[in-house]
Amino acid sequence: MTTIVKENEIKKCVNISKDIIPIIENAFVSLSKGEAIMPPILRLDIHENNGEVDVKTAYIKGLDSFAIKMSSGFYNNPSIGLPSTGGVMFLVSTKTGKLETVLLDGGYLTDLRTAIAGAIAAKYLANKNIKEVGIIGAGMQAKLQLIALMLVRQPTTVRIWARDFDKGEKYIKEVSSKINCNFINCKNPKEVTEKSDMLITTTPSSAPLIQYEWIHKGLHITAMGSDAEHKNELDPRIIQNCDLYVADRQSQTSILGELHHALKANLVSKDKKFTELGDVIDTQTKGRKSEDQITVCDLTGTGVQDTAIARYAFEIAMKNNLGLQLD
Repeated sequence: MTTIVKENEIKKCVNISKDIIPIIENAFVSLSKGEAIMPPILRLDIHENNGEVDVKTAYIKGLDSFAIKMSSGFYNNPSIGLPSTGGVMFLVSTKTGKLETVLLDGGYLTDLRTAIAGAIAAKYLANKNIKEVGIIGAGMQAKLQLIALMLVRQPTTVRIWARDFDKGEKYIKEVSSKINCNFINCKNPKEVTEKSDMLITTTPSSAPLIQYEWIHKGLHITAMGSDAEHKNELDPRIIQNCDLYVADRQSQTSILGELHHALKANLVSKDKKFTELGDVIDTQTKGRKSEDQITVCDLTGTGVQDTAIARYAFEIAMKNNLGLQLD
């Protein structure tokens, strides 16, 4: 029997909350401790339509199911009134290989687990008393990353920069109704960076938006937009010179993330072993060591996150008697 759960059903019972943080944390720890099997990402680029499709998966040892996730990003879609992201998740039995569940989430669970990963990065790497947060971008992740951040930090001011100033205004109007902060729409990313205690970059940019000269002591950066070889939000010199660089998975960030561009520019040794987010969670002494440190977390999105969030969503849906069962 296979269960199909629709997007509206998932959204009824699964939202950004503190309950999900330990679930995603445990997934990262399993990965860093070698307790998960996660193959490389399969990606198909459709350049003429500014689109891409990714397939991610991972088996966390000991669990009775794992997820296979297909997600899409077609970045011209907003111009025709469609969301830029989409997707579906499949839960497969680790005992029989049988398809057990189809989660027609439309990319919602990917958005959610990505936002929670950002909150986890902030929890362990950002200074505890941050007051000013900068957001680069004004799309879905720009919103969700901030909402998730509020689970672990309480900033009072949020600066935002978007290529389209009007989109920044729209972002502020929407998000300020949910979050009690002072919002400032900035005209350039330099201002956002220089005045922020923490910076979150959320764009599909193919050229650096954040320059090394703007970085200052105590800053934490969560970069989650670079999840393909051509994407690059940070000046590679930031990776070279920051006090602590943390990857969600180094084997991925060296190919897809901000680390990839530092390696390509020969600014970082290919043999250097970096700390991974699961290491920081599991051994907190590997995280931020002083208020003055400059830290960077490079999030490219991992299959263990997908398995963790898919299993959680299915469990909650079943508790709420949702979904359609097919023989």
